[in-house]
Amino acid sequence: MNVWPLKFRELTDGRILFADDAGGFFMSNDSFLGRYASDALNVGDQTFLREGGHAFNDELDLSWISFAYRWSQRQSKPQQLNYVILVPTLRCNLACGYCQVSRAPEKARGFDWTDETLAAVLAFLGSIESPEIKIEFQGGEPLLRIDLLEIVRDFCRGKFARAQFVVCTNLQNLDERAWAFLDADDTFISTSLDGDATTHERQRTRDKDRTEAFFANLEAAVERYPEGKISALPTIDVSSPPNLEGLLDSYERYGIKSVYLRPINHQGFARKLDQGADALGRWNKLHSQFIDRLIDRNHRTGRFMEEYYFSQCLKRVLRFGADNHVDIRNPGFFASDYLVIDHDGRFYPTDEARMLSRIGRIDLSIGDVITGIDRSKVEVLNSGAFNHFDPDCIHCAYQPFCGSDVIDDISRYGRIDMPRHDTWFCGRHLAIFDKVFEVIYRQDDAARASVAAWLGIGSWDPSMVTVHS
Repeated sequence: MNVWPLKFRELTDGRILFADDAGGFFMSNDSFLGRYASDALNVGDQTFLREGGHAFNDELDLSWISFAYRWSQRQSKPQQLNYVILVPTLRCNLACGYCQVSRAPEKARGFDWTDETLAAVLAFLGSIESPEIKIEFQGGEPLLRIDLLEIVRDFCRGKFARAQFVVCTNLQNLDERAWAFLDADDTFISTSLDGDATTHERQRTRDKDRTEAFFANLEAAVERYPEGKISALPTIDVSSPPNLEGLLDSYERYGIKSVYLRPINHQGFARKLDQGADALGRWNKLHSQFIDRLIDRNHRTGRFMEEYYFSQCLKRVLRFGADNHVDIRNPGFFASDYLVIDHDGRFYPTDEARMLSRIGRIDLSIGDVITGIDRSKVEVLNSGAFNHFDPDCIHCAYQPFCGSDVIDDISRYGRIDMPRHDTWFCGRHLAIFDKVFEVIYRQDDAARASVAAWLGIGSWDPSMVTVHS
């Protein structure tokens, strides 16, 4: 019998998680690890590994074919371009201290699409072969140029069989034209809600009148639109985090059941903020506490909320094809199914890449709407867009579920070949997957109920994940 190589990680409770390259996993202990490492597996070990798909007899064995199939299903596959982030203006009517895009002042000139750029953007969109498109309007504050948003939306509705639009707006100033634009069934709202009014004002509006205007507009939008039309996310200052229960109360009040807990990004103006030497450790602790609080709250209220990214990682462990979030795609090829067009018509492989270029750190643009995409630059970025051969990742039990973030590595370290375990990305994801496995192996009713809700299934039982002694 041949055993597929097993990688292992000791969890905080002393149990050891084992995983193979195809993402098959189980929980065991030191005794099994010793037998495995010394090639002294007993009959019980061999039977368990064979029945669990972790071993095979020869290359004609169905277990070998099954493993190859499962490995292939773990890989993210290139798709047609069908998602474009557009930045018609970089101007904004707020001045958030943690702004990651280095916005321009509202009255500034030279930070909007020109007529030539608009025409080229429409020509590019017209060249996309996919029958469907998702357009995300970013900024700055995109509603400052609602005329451009209307032109793009009208064009896409005529070009594509199915089109969806997301406006990432601060909801500060909405006139009748803006409301009319947002009223459309194919158009959705994404905004930022940092918690209660005090927290939101401290981090974003910095003014009582602006704070009141935001919450009035958010209240009006919630009353005006059906559930699911509005999404929001908080940016968390780990040096001064909000009350987590209060944050959840705010989101539930507005009918928002998914909370994407984000740390302050190391981009734009935000990179000037000193988060302290142990920012990552404090973030991981806060995030873990937030998941525990969510589980307890969900069980207590029966109204299930989620932390969006944790749910994505949970699905990534337990399902094939759960790679909607680019950070956990593997490979995470750039300029494949999505890209960004900035206010000056330049293409970027990600939104973070355009932020990094904006501050002059490095030019990560990959062409522009006039001359086209520079595939040679894309290929250079793609050389680091997977973790299959990384000398650290190949030994990690979480490698089959995880991805990579070349852009964040460049931003933080100025290089893409940092030892993986020394990066923010790795430290954050080790903690998240530690939490995922802790939760799915928990035996209490509260954890079972939340896991089932987050997976969208009727029920969850820890017997669905295996243990070997």
